[in-house]
Amino acid sequence: MVHGIVLAAGQSSRMGQPKAGLRLGSAGPTFAAAVSRLLLDAGVARVVVVAGAHPEAVRAAVEPGPDVQVVHHGGWAAGQLSSLLAGLDAVDDPALAAIAVTLVDVPLVRVATVRMLLDAWRQSGAPVVRPAIAGKHGHPVIFDRATFAALRAAPLEVGAKAVIAACGPRVLNVPTDDAGVLRDVDTPAEYAALLDGQRLAGG
Repeated sequence: MVHGIVLAAGQSSRMGQPKAGLRLGSAGPTFAAAVSRLLLDAGVARVVVVAGAHPEAVRAAVEPGPDVQVVHHGGWAAGQLSSLLAGLDAVDDPALAAIAVTLVDVPLVRVATVRMLLDAWRQSGAPVVRPAIAGKHGHPVIFDRATFAALRAAPLEVGAKAVIAACGPRVLNVPTDDAGVLRDVDTPAEYAALLDGQRLAGG
């Protein structure tokens, strides 16, 4: 069983508003809803969205359902790994084999890409599986259960990168042409470019 963790705890200071509530187009889903649906459509059993600085805005942005839960992490300022661990604590049980971790501001990943990553993890047994384009690594990242203890022991100031570095050559980088794995939306200009691109794609 694989569960998804969406990290949405940050302050969104550069954006100027909570990124979880941004929409993919005027009538499109929120980022939080789109990313949650992406993981579920790819085959994860359950999604936890980790809120922090703006818990009410995140809750409002998430489409309610039995397979999506919002967890408020009061210690979000301790860094991204602390939010990941809050999500892990919410989903961990003996049947959990891996987690698929992504960011709420990476909303354009294709479902097929996440399925490919999950298939690569199942076939390889690698401790960490992540998408790669020309040497750059994106989201989501699959962490096998074998890494959970190391994630919990890692320095918060270093984050999950410490665990990935410790895995060394056992990390599986899966090549993809899905530019969405690298496209995070942090600023109003980046959001405007995303919307412009969607309008052009729509004709």
